[in-house]
Amino acid sequence: MPSAPNPDDTGAPEVADTSECSDTPEAAGNSPEASEKRPSKGADLRGIAVGGVLLAGCAGVVVYGVLHTAEKPERHHAPTAAVTYEVEGKGRADITYQARSESGDAVVADDVALPWKRTVSVPLGTSPLVTITLGEKGGRASCQLAVRGRHVQTATAFGKFGRATCQSELPSPEPSVPQ
Repeated sequence: MPSAPNPDDTGAPEVADTSECSDTPEAAGNSPEASEKRPSKGADLRGIAVGGVLLAGCAGVVVYGVLHTAEKPERHHAPTAAVTYEVEGKGRADITYQARSESGDAVVADDVALPWKRTVSVPLGTSPLVTITLGEKGGRASCQLAVRGRHVQTATAFGKFGRATCQSELPSPEPSVPQ
């Protein structure tokens, strides 16, 4: 059934009622009642920031726990002896010597001014040694080796690219008995 014609109908499109649109705070939804109904954007951002900080803190605790729960192997400390290496002479030389290292790696000191002296710890069961190599100018230099303050060996290098080595044997460590 057709509807009755509206006497106010002029055929023009309807215009929305804009009586509520205004620049006043009450009309824009900034009234005290309106602010209670919806949260402000500042509160939303603070909540997100607090949540991010809490999440990062939890992740840090988890990572710390994972990294520090594995049993760490006991460090094996090999007993050592004090060894003194000494090189006497004039000029310069290349010096190779053994210092504290369970792998027995050598330490190299190139173009060292003489005289030179070092006291280092060397693991028992290894062979402490010092080697000197003279340069192109040659000369004369001697190495000396002392274990626990007691002289063990002396050797002398002569001439151009002369070499000398002082070496000793350290006793093996006593095996530990489990208790």
